[in-house]
Amino acid sequence: MIIPEHIRNFCIIAHIDHGKSTLADRLIQKGRLVEDRNFQDQILDTMDIERERGITIKSQAVTIPYTASDGVEYELNLVDTPGHVDFSYEVSRAINSCEGALLLVDATQGVQAQTLSNMYLALEHNLEILPVINKIDMAAADIPGTKKQIDHDLGLDSERALLVSARQGTGVDELFEALVERIPPPSGKRDAPLRALIFDCHYDPYRGVVVHLRIFDGSIKRGLRIRFMSNGSEYEIETLGVFKLALVEIDELSAGSVGYIIAGVKTVGDVRVGDTVTGAENPCASPLPGFRQVKPVVFSSIYPVDSNDYEELKSSLEKLKLNDASLVYEKDASAALGFGFRCGFLGLLHLEVIQERLEREFDQSVIFTAPSVKYRVQLRAGEEIFVDNPMEYPEEGKVEGAEEPYIRASIITPASFLGNIMTLCMEKRGVQTNMTYLDEKRVELVYDMPLSEVLFDFYDRLKSTSRGYASFDYDITGYKPTELVKLDILLNGKGVDALSQLVFKGNAYERARLVCERLRDEIPRQQFKIPIQGAIGSQIIARETVNALRKDVLAKCYGGDITRKRKLLEKQKEGKKRMKMVGDVELPQSAFLAVLKTKDT
Repeated sequence: MIIPEHIRNFCIIAHIDHGKSTLADRLIQKGRLVEDRNFQDQILDTMDIERERGITIKSQAVTIPYTASDGVEYELNLVDTPGHVDFSYEVSRAINSCEGALLLVDATQGVQAQTLSNMYLALEHNLEILPVINKIDMAAADIPGTKKQIDHDLGLDSERALLVSARQGTGVDELFEALVERIPPPSGKRDAPLRALIFDCHYDPYRGVVVHLRIFDGSIKRGLRIRFMSNGSEYEIETLGVFKLALVEIDELSAGSVGYIIAGVKTVGDVRVGDTVTGAENPCASPLPGFRQVKPVVFSSIYPVDSNDYEELKSSLEKLKLNDASLVYEKDASAALGFGFRCGFLGLLHLEVIQERLEREFDQSVIFTAPSVKYRVQLRAGEEIFVDNPMEYPEEGKVEGAEEPYIRASIITPASFLGNIMTLCMEKRGVQTNMTYLDEKRVELVYDMPLSEVLFDFYDRLKSTSRGYASFDYDITGYKPTELVKLDILLNGKGVDALSQLVFKGNAYERARLVCERLRDEIPRQQFKIPIQGAIGSQIIARETVNALRKDVLAKCYGGDITRKRKLLEKQKEGKKRMKMVGDVELPQSAFLAVLKTKDT
């Protein structure tokens, strides 16, 4: 067994697309964990969606054996983390299980918004930070400029930064040596009561929940009875081991190690990321700090396209929940779409990933309603309620006031795009709280803005406005008062509850007009006129009309008296009126998707 002095636990943190997964690939290849013929790019990314989008969604751990230049054998435990802001809680747990971090900076892009936020996260946990400049082989690489940014923006010593090309493998040997020399070994007592941090988990259909652990104190062996400190549930360990791409069983995990345990846990809900595991018979005095429940921030309802597929959708969500504990859902129903589920997500990317996984892995055809945030509503009766579903919003007369969640948005952009980005943020009701020139070319903007404004098209417009150069990161700060109204969409005079939205009063007219226009283009024409209206209470604020399909009833008239023609047109008019009263308008699935589209798509 390797002693704690020869263990190094580290993670790779960076902004999106700075080369984390590619560097992890090179480290794994150097550690000879996989034969070259079996190797594939992004080897730690196990989902098709991760490969296609080039992003990491689930953090992954791997144990890499390494023999240093002095002949000593080391065990390097790498935790590869997601880069997107939606999964920042997962990043914080991964950081908490390490002593050091490789902070990756793209030589072509420089320091960006999440580079800063992830570095502060690592500093909060007292990690040893090794700055690494990646993509040095690229033609656009600016190594002196990147070093200057590391000095100025991050406050780290750029002279100690390691120069690496993860794609070509340049500088990886020097990186291994720096890991061993500069990252401290884990501290912890093997003879103390067991104290371990859960930093991730996944579900195996044959073996149950596989819990990913970092042992801080004590040791774990087969047959040991353990306790999860957040809920008090107890289990007996059946199997334990380490991650070497596959799960490799070993006899014992001791202080400083990273590995997994299988203890017959059948529901992922019992296992919470950030929880502390201890021994049932000899528990530790206090849990490890930092545990909190993951709270969803974006809400949307999911309905099956065919209402007969409800049970299949329910089964699919249950299976998906087993591999993604941050997904929250409850039963929901709509007059237009039938039975479905109200789901909570960590952000819009999380929503898109769940939608794609439902369609690909479980072959489900689903409709998502417009995403919403959770509003705090004060009633005249003195009560305070939280509302994320427009169908649950109280009548206007009962509402005293409402508050919506706000974020602190940090945007780093080249100075040439400053005016356009400030205009975009003001349009999204943002209030500028800070502006810092990081150097002569780059500016950091800090805005307070409502989370609901970021949901629809903010990120896409930010990228198109800045030609892809601006980077964005945010933290939720709390609630602020707002003028909230419920926007109803009426079709042929009848409300369609699944299209209702909670919107800021100042944006209601524009939003209603946009939805009505989208629906007009999507709803097939009928034998009668279909009015599409946007309404706040009883007041109509926008309208579009789908014109009727008309039969030429005058075709058989070859001239003659005008009264004959008038009589035929009046007869047709009466028929259309009667048809409109009894006619039913069916909404195609594309109509619901059209409502979610942005202005420019």
